[in-house]
Amino acid sequence: QVQLVESGGGLVQPGGSLRLSCAASGSFFSIRDMGWYRQAPGKQRELVAVITTGGTTNHADSVKGRFAISRDNAKNTVYLQMNSLRPEDTAVYYCNAQIKKNWRSSNYDNYWGQGTQVTVSS
Repeated sequence: QVQLVESGGGLVQPGGSLRLSCAASGSFFSIRDMGWYRQAPGKQRELVAVITTGGTTNHADSVKGRFAISRDNAKNTVYLQMNSLRPEDTAVYYCNAQIKKNWRSSNYDNYWGQGTQVTVSS
């Protein structure tokens, strides 16, 4: 069974920093894109950043210059470094990964973590 386990959320003051981690565990063949999404109360889930296996990244305009996504393929882990945090960054952050379960599979399936709360408040 494939699992994505997130860590690193919490309460931080405006202007502060947090680093989120998400590790994929279980039995699988390969991971393609990995990313972070967030959902604030009363709002739809939105893309924060995504990274390919080769390291190409894409960040939402609202976080460009403040957040940075990275990954360690050897550890099947994706990170989100969040700097200059603002109250509007408050949300539940979800890890996402496209995973192929075995070499026979023709498709990559979407997997989600359980979510980690990030609260930015003074």
